[in-house]
Amino acid sequence: MSGARTAESLAIRPAAFYEKQNVQFRQGRVTAINRDQQTLTFVEGAGERGSEGENEKESKVLSYDKLALCIGARVRKVDLPGCDLSGIHYLRDMADAESIKANITEGQHAVIIGGGYVGLETAALLRQLGMQVTVLEMGPRILGRVTAPEVSDFYHRVHMESGVRIHTGVSIGGFSGNGQVGKVVCTDGAEFPADLVVIGVGVLPNTELAEMAGLAVENGIVVDEFCRTIDPNIVAAGDCANQFNKLYACRVRLESVPNATEQAKIAAASICGFNKSSMSLPWFWSDQYDLKLQIAGLSQGYDQVVVRGDRRTGRSFAAFYLKEGRLIAADCINRPQEFVLSKRIIAQKLPIQPERLADDSVPVKEWLMEDSPALASAGR
Repeated sequence: MSGARTAESLAIRPAAFYEKQNVQFRQGRVTAINRDQQTLTFVEGAGERGSEGENEKESKVLSYDKLALCIGARVRKVDLPGCDLSGIHYLRDMADAESIKANITEGQHAVIIGGGYVGLETAALLRQLGMQVTVLEMGPRILGRVTAPEVSDFYHRVHMESGVRIHTGVSIGGFSGNGQVGKVVCTDGAEFPADLVVIGVGVLPNTELAEMAGLAVENGIVVDEFCRTIDPNIVAAGDCANQFNKLYACRVRLESVPNATEQAKIAAASICGFNKSSMSLPWFWSDQYDLKLQIAGLSQGYDQVVVRGDRRTGRSFAAFYLKEGRLIAADCINRPQEFVLSKRIIAQKLPIQPERLADDSVPVKEWLMEDSPALASAGR
């Protein structure tokens, strides 16, 4: 959307790579899976999910020996008065990005609904491109589901200093305009001018095919450590898959590029008859303005937050999440060294004193010297 990259440059592999590997592409939509006969019902061609045009196309039956469900997730949409007005967008795929880009006009008003990472990244970009930006968040703070209050307060400050208006505890009642959106209307009667609206209120995993096929589904398609579903001939990976995480001893469905990449490798190995599991640590990132947030681990269930650096006035700090004295996650803003070592400490369950994490005068490379001298020496 910023114009810094072309759509073609974002491809993971060029088309020539797949041709050389004899990978065939068929564009269309799978409408059913027959596990007994190991076949798919397939409607060829592009089109909206479940559109009338799709129904008129001839269905084809494709057979499979092994099947990989890498069907991702879709945006959670709102059903409110005026939600079909022009100028209201979601951000999930390339078409969404192109539509938003076409509506960016310097000086006009953009309203972002949802104060999560997608909403805040979009707000930062639109502000940098000269739009007047307002973020409306239903919860009491931005990033409320994914970070500690200390991190939420930091990003609230940074966005406000950049000219973004943030309103929390807001409930959206609908949208008004004559064909084109002109205002966002809240349930308390408040109105916000809007030439462009971007809604970012989460995603839903695409599990319908799996459910119809009788596969186990629970907040995603349930897979084992080898990304296999309850059907040994079907694997699943990415945003649609729910897998047990050994490190945190719970099932999780992760929405991240690193997780999708790792699960793809495991699923591919399973298809080829090899059992390859992973103990890799979940990690994520978010780029806003000149800030690079790198997230190591999952912070759910933390009972202590330790802050390293100046979060009130600076633009670089780290928040460490501990549970019963053990580091389980870290949010590192412009702190790559802290991020790298935090990943190691969390993954290997190494002991670390909270006081050392908090003391910015203690170099990161010395964190483990007192708690685990042998490991520290081996790492130098």
